Amino acid sequence: MKKAIVTLIAGLFATAAFAQTPAASVPAKVEAAHTKAVVKADAKEAQAVVKADAKEAKAVVAAKTEVASAKTEATATKAKAHHKAKKTKAKADAKLASATAAAPASVPAPAATK
Repeated sequence: MKKAIVTLIAGLFATAAFAQTPAASVPAKVEAAHTKAVVKADAKEAQAVVKADAKEAKAVVAAKTEVASAKTEATATKAKAHHKAKKTKAKADAKLASATAAAPASVPAPAATK
């Protein structure tokens, strides 16, 4: 009789242990799937943030390059305009000087009639 009671008690413990394993593994599987999904979502979010930051940095660099390029072009254009204006003024001064030299020294002033 003692052997029967011991076998029944051992069987009871064994049944209880095996009965809990599947019940415990189902939530563990669900929890593992949930954790995996959360990690995957976090990774995608991090990747999107990195891409956005890189895109923003690239745009800032491009904008700075464009601004620097525009400033360089503006400086070159201003220099050209200044040079052209200086050249034109020199031509005008030369033309005035040659016209003054070619003009008769004494031109009588028109007489005022009253």
